[in-house]
Amino acid sequence: MAAVEDHARGRLISDAPVARAVPVALRYDPGFSPATVRFVLPGGVEWSFPRALLEDGIQQPAHRGDIAVWPCGRAQTVVEFHGEEQVSVVQFDSVALSRFLEHTYAAGASSLTTH
Repeated sequence: MAAVEDHARGRLISDAPVARAVPVALRYDPGFSPATVRFVLPGGVEWSFPRALLEDGIQQPAHRGDIAVWPCGRAQTVVEFHGEEQVSVVQFDSVALSRFLEHTYAAGASSLTTH
């Protein structure tokens, strides 16, 4: 089964005057959990959540548990992660997230054809 690891540049949104660019690893492993994606933020902070939440959130505001995803204008998507002690808000180009989703669908389809 083909695991996927894409990389995207996000912009960490805070009360600072300028958003800070951060690298984010986008991961999907259909052998581990075919319905789950993982985002790894700087410092090794990893968030796992349903792929369907990301799919929905690119189009319209969506929320499940500690994670919210919503479109921001025509070309951006915001992902908000609520931890015990902090909230991280990261803005992505929607194209990068859509490309990642396409890769996850392809990996899922290839895992089905190998069985």
